[in-house]
Amino acid sequence: MFDFKNLQKMQQELQERMAKMDEELGHKEVEATSGGGAVKVKLNGKQQLLSIKISREAVDPDDIEMLEDLVLAAVNAGIAKSKELSQNNLAQLTGGLKIPGMPF
Repeated sequence: MFDFKNLQKMQQELQERMAKMDEELGHKEVEATSGGGAVKVKLNGKQQLLSIKISREAVDPDDIEMLEDLVLAAVNAGIAKSKELSQNNLAQLTGGLKIPGMPF
């Protein structure tokens, strides 16, 4: 016979572990660069942008579009790394099981 109480307990434990993991992701950081390091960004595991550093050499008043492209590339790379970090943590939590409704 199926034990609904046990299932509810397992669900509650999973939710608690996910909440803890989400909090931990807020403290983990990833860094990405573009333009050979001309633009550096840091994000946390929740895809929140923490900082942007731009080298003086990357700032050319006559070519703002290049700087915009470098910033965009660095931010997108950082978001990809942050998502990968999050997905890896979720996979560890679920043991690689794909659970419907989970964000991976």
